[in-house]
Order: sequence, then structure tokens, then C-alpha cells
Amino acid sequence: MSAPIDGRQVRRLFADPARVADADFLRREIASRMHERLELVKIAPRRVLDAGCGAGADLAVLQKDYPAAQVIGIDGAAAMAAAARAPAPALRALNQMLSRLLPAKAGVDVLAGDFGNLPLPPNSVDLVWSNLALHWHPQPDRVFAEWRRVLGVDGLLMFSIFGPDSLRELRSAYAEVDEHPHVLPFVDMHDFGDQLVAAGFSTPVMDMEVIKVTYDTAAALLADVRALGGNPLATRARGLRGRAAQARLLAALERGRDASGKLVLSFEVIYGHAFRPAPRATAAGEAIVRFQPRRP
Repeated sequence: MSAPIDGRQVRRLFADPARVADADFLRREIASRMHERLELVKIAPRRVLDAGCGAGADLAVLQKDYPAAQVIGIDGAAAMAAAARAPAPALRALNQMLSRLLPAKAGVDVLAGDFGNLPLPPNSVDLVWSNLALHWHPQPDRVFAEWRRVLGVDGLLMFSIFGPDSLRELRSAYAEVDEHPHVLPFVDMHDFGDQLVAAGFSTPVMDMEVIKVTYDTAAALLADVRALGGNPLATRARGLRGRAAQARLLAALERGRDASGKLVLSFEVIYGHAFRPAPRATAAGEAIVRFQPRRP
């Protein structure tokens, strides 16, 4: 368990695509940095899975990168999946062209469901892509095992998540208001690396960077936090904050202005990638020995 996350609350928080759209600038920035890393890996996937696809912004980019591939998006929020199924006219035209020129399954398909319980057969995907989705799932170890199940041998997993130093300014401000948890206790990247190994991935690589976003007002900062998802913890406080508590929160945030007079919100962004290795034993437990022909 990464945290006591309420899956139903996650689905409610992402039930309205318009509610979270204002934070897309950060999702798109991180996605672009993921694509820079992906360009360094030479692969030609036949099937790509976008786990936690949201409204589908990455689906179009993945299809552009791999036009001969079937790109599958899955999201736990039905409204998000519905939004991803309604691409812009240019993407619809591209889909129609691909359906004529390339194999029958080339194009984009979108499903609503739990990306920790995928409706896909084993060894059916060559690339699993997941941008800022894994930290919303209450059982990331189960998700890693499921992603390994659907990946074929030498298939690639590439994902991004927020790390524990994310939203630290907001966490400190809330600590002056009450003792309830208001911010997810994001998992450390070393723990995720251990989970990848335990799930059977090989050569996991994890790296991290900090992105700082600045704001003129506390209201704008809090609006972006809500647009990023909000608080899905089962241990969250119920009910609305009173005016006095809200005033203490705003005052605490105001004390965090930097030398330029801006409010700052930090995001520790963790990037991970790993491969599914060839099996070392059969289902019956017999060791698999591979012989490679000598090069002349």
C-alpha cells in the first residue's frame, strides 16, 4: 500500500474532465520530458498501453510516434475515458487514414477500468506508458505485477509519478491548520525501484528532478492543487473548513513567498523505466537454458 487511498474518491475527483483541465500544463510538461527519455530507446511496438490515460492527450502523441501500433488507453474514471474516445477532428482523420494504410488494429482504442486489473491477455503489449497516474492507485505493487503480466518479453515500462517532496509548501501550510492529512504521502523512488524488482522487472532505472511552479496568489495555487486531483485519502477530514481555518491556511501560504514575491509549489517528479526479461523457468518450475549461436 502506498497510502490509505480511497479508490472511489479518486474516481469522483476525476469524474469531471473540466475540473482537472487547468493543471494540464504540468502533465504536458512532464509528458514531454518522458518522451525525450523514450526517444533514447529504440523500439517498434505493435501494441502500446497508456495506463491512466486521462482525457487522452498522450494517446495522440504515442500514435504519432508509433503509427503502425495499436494504442490502448485505460482510465479508472469513466468520464475521462469518454473524453479520450472523442478525439479532435485531426486525430479522427489520422485514425481513418491509418485504418486504410496499416494493419487492422493500428489506431487508438480506449477502455474504462482499473489499470491494476487490465482486461488484456498476458504478453500482449510491447510498451506500457503511464504519466502521473500510479500515485493515485492504492496498490502500486499490484499494478507493477499486472503491467509485467501484459508486457511481452523485452517489453518496456515507462512511467512518471510524484515523489515525497512534492507539494511540501502546501503540506507545511496545512500543518499549521490541523492534524488531518491533506496531501498524499508520495512514495520514495527507491521503494518503487524495489517494487519493480519484486514484480520481476529487470534493469529498473529511476531518476528524479524538482519542478517549481510559481503563483501570484494563494487562490491560484490552491486551484491548481485541486486541478491536479485533490485529496483521495480515506483518512481525510470530512466536511468543509471553517473561515478561521481557511484564513490560517492562506496566512501560512503567504509566509512562504520567495525573494521575488512569488508563492512557490514544488513537485518532485520521478521517472522510471524497466524491461520485462525473458523467463528463467517454465510454469512447472523447470529451468530454461538458452543457447546463442556463435558469431562467425
